[in-house]
Amino acid sequence: MSKNIRIERCSGKALERYIPELARLRIEVFRDFPYLYDGTYEYEEKYLQTYINCPESVIVIAFDGDKVVGASTAIPMKYETDELKKPFIEHGYNLDEVFYCSESVLNKNYRGLGIGVRFFEEREAHARELGGFKHICFCCVERPAGHPRRPADHVPLDKFWNKRGYVKHPELTTTYSWKDLDDVEETPKPMTFWLKHES
Repeated sequence: MSKNIRIERCSGKALERYIPELARLRIEVFRDFPYLYDGTYEYEEKYLQTYINCPESVIVIAFDGDKVVGASTAIPMKYETDELKKPFIEHGYNLDEVFYCSESVLNKNYRGLGIGVRFFEEREAHARELGGFKHICFCCVERPAGHPRRPADHVPLDKFWNKRGYVKHPELTTTYSWKDLDDVEETPKPMTFWLKHES
């Protein structure tokens, strides 16, 4: 990792100063496959308010000097949307014991430097400092193998996630709606959860 790169954890009101840069980064990164997200600053700023308003949330930010080049968010599942909570409730999980890693976004020029690993480490450390969590999870979108926008060189991150101790749970699924690139309206997308069980 470059000696100019630093990783910081922020929570609550300390995040407000970074909202414009975080919104820009999310829109930029999520345009790529598999998300193909056609985002707006207005939606992103509203979305990120969830993390500002929750004192138990965390955003891990990667800086190159003063420039934000990556970010990773997490929050206790009990503060999340009904769509995300539903499969856990249906399968008998105690939401107070589930910590949700929302997403990681990283500028293409900074990938392969170990920042993604640090994002997981910092979010998991935050969960352990809060205490009481038996499960740490995230979810990812499922796209069909023949999707027209799937790049020929696309490599799923399954091996990376497995190496971090996460296991795919096909029984834990939900749907989330957003507007794909070139679409005129939002459509529901299937999402599958991956879990890591804390000892």
